[in-house]
Amino acid sequence: MQSRSYTNLLELASGNFPVMGRERDKRRMPRIMTVPGSINEFDDEPASSVASDTASTLSMDRIIIVANQLPLKAKRRPDNKGWCFTWDDDSLLLRLKDGFPDDMEVLYVGSLNVDVDGIEQDDVAQCLLDRFRCVPTFLPPSLMEKFYTGFCKKQLWPLFHYMLPISADHGGRFDRSMWEAYVSANKLFSQKVIEVINPEDDFVWIHDYHLMVLPTFLRRRFNRLRMGFFLHSPFPSSEIYRTLPVREEILKALLNSDLIGFHTFDYARHFLSCCSRMFGLEYQSKRGYIGLDYYGRTVGIKIMPVGIHMGQIESVMKRADKELRTGELKQQFQGKTVLLGVDDMDIFKGINLKLLAMEQMLKLHPLWQGNAVLVQIANPARGKGGIDLEEIQAEIKESCKRINEEFGKPGYQPIVYIDKPLSVHERVAYYSIAECVVVTAVRDGMNLTPYEYIVCREGIPDSDSNSGPKKSMLVVSEFVGCSPSLSGAIRINPWNVEATAEAMNEAISMGEPEKEMRHEKHYRYVSTHDVAYWSRSFLQDMERSCADHFRKRCWGIGLGFGFRVVSLDPNFRKLSIDDIVSDYLKAKRRAILLDYDGTVMPQNSIIKTPSREVISLLNRLSGDSSNTVFIVSGRGRESLSRAFSPCKKLGIAAEHGYFLRWSQDAEWETCGQSTDFGWMDMAKPVMKLYTESTDGSSIETKESALVWQYRDADPGFGFAQAKEMLDHLESVLANEPVAVKSGQFIVEVKPQEASKGLVAEKIFTSMAENGKQADFVLCVGDDRSDEDMFEIIGNAISRNIISVNTAVFACTVGQKPSKAKYYLDDTTEVILMLQNLAEATDSPNVSEDEHDGPH
Repeated sequence: MQSRSYTNLLELASGNFPVMGRERDKRRMPRIMTVPGSINEFDDEPASSVASDTASTLSMDRIIIVANQLPLKAKRRPDNKGWCFTWDDDSLLLRLKDGFPDDMEVLYVGSLNVDVDGIEQDDVAQCLLDRFRCVPTFLPPSLMEKFYTGFCKKQLWPLFHYMLPISADHGGRFDRSMWEAYVSANKLFSQKVIEVINPEDDFVWIHDYHLMVLPTFLRRRFNRLRMGFFLHSPFPSSEIYRTLPVREEILKALLNSDLIGFHTFDYARHFLSCCSRMFGLEYQSKRGYIGLDYYGRTVGIKIMPVGIHMGQIESVMKRADKELRTGELKQQFQGKTVLLGVDDMDIFKGINLKLLAMEQMLKLHPLWQGNAVLVQIANPARGKGGIDLEEIQAEIKESCKRINEEFGKPGYQPIVYIDKPLSVHERVAYYSIAECVVVTAVRDGMNLTPYEYIVCREGIPDSDSNSGPKKSMLVVSEFVGCSPSLSGAIRINPWNVEATAEAMNEAISMGEPEKEMRHEKHYRYVSTHDVAYWSRSFLQDMERSCADHFRKRCWGIGLGFGFRVVSLDPNFRKLSIDDIVSDYLKAKRRAILLDYDGTVMPQNSIIKTPSREVISLLNRLSGDSSNTVFIVSGRGRESLSRAFSPCKKLGIAAEHGYFLRWSQDAEWETCGQSTDFGWMDMAKPVMKLYTESTDGSSIETKESALVWQYRDADPGFGFAQAKEMLDHLESVLANEPVAVKSGQFIVEVKPQEASKGLVAEKIFTSMAENGKQADFVLCVGDDRSDEDMFEIIGNAISRNIISVNTAVFACTVGQKPSKAKYYLDDTTEVILMLQNLAEATDSPNVSEDEHDGPH
């Protein structure tokens, strides 16, 4: 049944979510919610943390597994009245619960692979919840077609496997209506999760590329929800991913998760590269854990290949043994060396490349003609959609026919091609008799075929038939997810047919002791890193990633897919203008320290001179004899002097405080003891070296410092060069009295004694020495260098630089982690705050005590 607002999707193009109502009020579905309100009000409510003060209704943790399909098999009853449901034993989702604690409840949310009529949906939903703890998401057929067959299989799946839609028949061109369907389907999944979730106690684990925007829907409703996402497909390199027209929407949605999992480091590296290039986010590795700082939240990155379920494979092996299928195959291929390929029928599995390699091996090594057989099992394509396979199938059959005609003879065919569905027991029987498994996929997320093969070659534990040494050999494409974990496999580039042929020959020609040793190594890994190990490890990392959820203050900002949660220390709050004006009026001696770029001047402004309004405000504030007002900047003293020439009584600290002037009439002071800048002659050649090799970089020479900036360079290369330069300069200048620091798109070398923190300390100390200790301190800045000021201010009271009764306002610009206790959103709010202080200055209630600034 179609939702009443399903067709109203045009708002999605601008990033606004339409309200998707429920098909009907499913009152029989128990809802474990701690918040009032109906589901269809989801997008009309403000984004905020829900239920943070309500007691939990559950005494233990529960995990909700969300995936495109439930781990169920469904079929109509013979009388056509109702449905029969059973667990799908082959489903990974069913097996991963083995890694969870025994007392953890597992709830599944997903769709069914059958179309259930609208009048049956309530009964089916109640049955699945009661019997299987499953909550079905019923997608209208028209929506399912565009969501799954359209966007998932024709756009995301090819792109994630490195296929660009260069022509209309080569992958799917981007279709916005399909994207809108994808968003709508994800929203319906979110509504089902919301129906049953207890946000304070439940974990939510979302699986695969079908549901990549689901985290935004859930995070928007529950800011502190513990949520993880695992991608089972490859994540493409940033050059490929960035061709997707909705690249930012998907990436931002994923970053609303607490933990994002990938099979391999390559996939994670590509994701991190996209975050760096698109959003300027750099990851950090601490004690073996990788994290991205995203608006105060640390999004964990998990790298862990999935495993298989040992018990299930062993049980299938026992049944295959009882059915004598293994014995039949041994007799069929008696005297032959069997190489085996087991692949789904899709264009990325490289089946024809494998056949060509077999053909090449028989040509180069005639000894195997009549003795080696490649059994290729082609499973039916998974799901509907994807790329048309007719051409691929025709090519495979033509190759099989040609090779068998050239090398076959009575009683021998080098290629045995099986393109009909095989039972799992038959597949296991083939594994048991194969000398080598060959995987030539040109791109694959994980591929568990080698794992299953290794377990089958180990045999049935404690069985009479399981005697003698165990051996197995693997020829595996380097482009599949399982390759890094199989260190004993022969890794190949499947596009190099000759090299693959040689690898196949090497595998079946290898000595028995070597085969046994490689098998033992692989079996030890596969048996210990099973699906339970994988899910247990992911849950533990998700718990660790969410540890600070209820310690920090969280709130949501942004519209549509620009929504994100800001998570900050509970003591960090927005600066109240009323509070600061009140303390300002009470104070007799005030110190006001302001950064320039990004604080009183917008960071990306083309005009780099202060506006008339800023000049006027600074004149009014510095004109008050009770005030000591300073601009504290990393800029040179000449440019700052020119910019603020109308401000006669304004103090200026230039080049991070190396040069300091109390007013326009005063002389410039140097904060450093050393006036020897010979180190510049050592640092400049190093910087020039990197500038020549880094397009878009430049050197700025100041009186006391050198700055290498790479804002216009390639982000990835610039960052790598900056890191390398930092090490290089630290080595070259190890014995010089300078500090080498990296900042946002810069590397700076400056005297050790030049820092904004030391400027603040000098100003406070000078005021105190003149008997005019500050009883009001305002310090505003926006970048890393300003954190030095905030730190000094935080310690100033304990060091008696300022008194315990001093009103202190250390304020950063932007909602971000900081040593400051207050924040203002942007330069507009900073100027508004200064306007209020200036008006208070003009008030007759302000103290008129004489103030001679220290010189």
